[in-house]
Amino acid sequence: MKINFIDLQRQYQHAKLQIDLAIQKTIDDARFIMGPQIRELEQRLADFVGCEHAVGCASGTEALLLALMTLGIKSDDEIITTPFTFIASAETCAFLGGRPVFADIDLATFNLDPTRIEAAVTPKTKGIIAVDLFGQCADYDAIHAIAERHGLFVIEDAAQAFGAEYKDRKACALAQIACTSFFPAKPLGCYGDGGMLFTSDPEMAERVRSLINHGKGKHKYEHIRIGLNGRLDNLQAAILLAKFDLYPREIVRRNEKAAYYDRHLTSNVIKPKIAAYNHSVWSQYTIRAERRDILRDLLASREIPTAVHYPKPLHLQPCFRSLGYKAGDFPAAERAAQQVLSIPLHPYLETSEQDSIIESINSFYEKG
Repeated sequence: MKINFIDLQRQYQHAKLQIDLAIQKTIDDARFIMGPQIRELEQRLADFVGCEHAVGCASGTEALLLALMTLGIKSDDEIITTPFTFIASAETCAFLGGRPVFADIDLATFNLDPTRIEAAVTPKTKGIIAVDLFGQCADYDAIHAIAERHGLFVIEDAAQAFGAEYKDRKACALAQIACTSFFPAKPLGCYGDGGMLFTSDPEMAERVRSLINHGKGKHKYEHIRIGLNGRLDNLQAAILLAKFDLYPREIVRRNEKAAYYDRHLTSNVIKPKIAAYNHSVWSQYTIRAERRDILRDLLASREIPTAVHYPKPLHLQPCFRSLGYKAGDFPAAERAAQQVLSIPLHPYLETSEQDSIIESINSFYEKG
């Protein structure tokens, strides 16, 4: 029995008619750039998360870059973020000439530990990028309290958490500006790259709309700022609209699958902890496991796919060597990197498939 880590083909079969119609209509209309599907998607997702404005863009990485550009990040500005995440959360700051500054994580949730942030603040610090890792939100009340004390902005990187909730508020509405990704493997994904920014600040939204279109002003060949080509593709927007109709039910199914793992996996692994104030969308189901690499090899031998998110923390990546960090600087992030293992979880995962995964993991530890 072949098990897929994320099964986009099964999902497609559940929405084949709607997706095919959406694609065909876009082709028939021959409106491929900034067509009506873009604005419809932006409005629906803004309403869903509970903010005033949403702006589609080319990817989740582009969304972070645009957020920093909109907030005016320049050379030598410092942005505090987590070392345990995908590189986009830090590389976008460095790309603009800024300096990523890392603070350690809470090993239980894998998100930024608010008690570690304040020590990283310097006179050059301009903001904090909080990442909602593996589908659950960071502790935004605590993070905002720190930001307010030091006059910092907060960006919510919700690339893995669209649809999650924090204290009954939706992800993507928890900061001055928020970003998400529609990479195919994300909980709500398109069939290529795509992303979106969210804000309730109309001036900020207008600035982003200009930036994604070469800094365009009110007229076609008027450019009022230096921008880029960062638009969301209209075909991807059409696909997302079709898939979004399924999404609320898929979130429920993701939580059901995660709860099944919680009930049946051995206590020899450390299961994911969802903070009491959070409702996760389970972008990943990530355990912490002793002898992780041996377990992973065993699962691979049984055709059970796994992933390690992330094997090397950002402060130890070669591209950030000039920042001066070393092994031991962020022990929680480093320990997570040595232990984490993500196992298959998606809305269409069969119970029999989960049973096979659970039996393989449990028997590994029973046999010692």
